[in-house]
Amino acid sequence: MNYKLGEQIATRRAYGEALADLGNKIKNIVALDAETSNSTYSEIFKKRHPDRFFEMFIAEQNMVGVALGLSRVGKIPFISTFAAFLTRAFDQIRMAQYSDANIKFVGSHAGVSIGEDGFSQMGLEDIAMFRAILDSVVLYPSDAVSTARLVEAAAKHRGIVYLRMTRKATPIIYKNSERFPIGGSKTLRSSKKDQLTIIAAGITLHEALAAYEALKKIGISARVIDLYSIKPLDIKTLKKAANETKVIITVEDHYPAGGIGEAVSAALAAAHSSFVIRHSSLAVSKLPPSGNPEQLLAYENINSAAIVKLARQKVALN
Repeated sequence: MNYKLGEQIATRRAYGEALADLGNKIKNIVALDAETSNSTYSEIFKKRHPDRFFEMFIAEQNMVGVALGLSRVGKIPFISTFAAFLTRAFDQIRMAQYSDANIKFVGSHAGVSIGEDGFSQMGLEDIAMFRAILDSVVLYPSDAVSTARLVEAAAKHRGIVYLRMTRKATPIIYKNSERFPIGGSKTLRSSKKDQLTIIAAGITLHEALAAYEALKKIGISARVIDLYSIKPLDIKTLKKAANETKVIITVEDHYPAGGIGEAVSAALAAAHSSFVIRHSSLAVSKLPPSGNPEQLLAYENINSAAIVKLARQKVALN
C-alpha cells in the first residue's frame, strides 16, 4: 500500500492491509482471530487468503495454543483481537515462551482513545504484560506507514512480538520509503536549543506533535521522539535526549505500571541515575468513563493541552 501524507487511516486497518499484502510474499504466514476480524481488519487477510485464516471465535486461550502449534510446524501465525482480551490468554502466552514460540500478537482498540466502548474494552495493561515476557518485542506504530513496516519487521523476527493498534484514525506522518527497524525510534522534531523532550508512541505521538506546535508559539523548544519500539528500546537516542535537554516527558495511553514511562525510566536509570529525576510521566491514572476519544484523552491528562501544561511547569523550574 502507498499512503499519502496527512491521510487519515487507523493503524488497525493498516495492519489488515499490510498482513494481506505480506501474505502474498510469505506463504507460511497464517492469521487467527477471536471473532473480531471486522474490527481488527484481519478480515482483509481472510478475503485474500481464506485457506490460511482461522476463525477461533471467543476463545483467546485456545487461539494462542493453536498458534503455538502452528508456529512449531513452521508457520508464522499472526493472532489478533482487542488488546484487552489478550489478558484472558496470558497463561498460554507465558507458557508459549518456553516452547520457542514464533507468534505475532496484535492487540487492537488499545487505550482510552477507543472512546465510547468503555473501560471493559480498553487495553490498558497490555504493554506491561508483553514487556514481562522474556525476549519479547513490543511495537507501537503511530500511522499506517509505520504499521506496514512494523508488521513486516515482526514477520521477519523470530520470537514473540506484540503489535499495539489504535482504533481511531490518525494522519499519515511518514513517507512510504521510511524504515522502522526493531529497536529503533524516530526523532520527529529537534533543534540545538531544545529545552525538553517529549517521548510518545501511537495515539499520544499525535498529541505530542500538537503540543510541540503550541509550545513553539510561546517560545519553548521541544524535541519529539516516536518510541515505536518499546522493547527493545533505542537506548542511544534516549541517552542523547537526556544529555541534551533538561526535561523528559513521556506520555502514553496506558496505565503507568509497566508502560512506556517505566521502560524509559529504567533505561535511563541504568545509564545514569540523574536522568530519572528529570523524567515526568503522563499516563492513564484514573478509571476511565465512557466518552469520545478527545474527551477521554483530556480526562486522563494525556492530550496535547496536558503535555503543554506540564512542559511549561517543568521548563519554569529549570
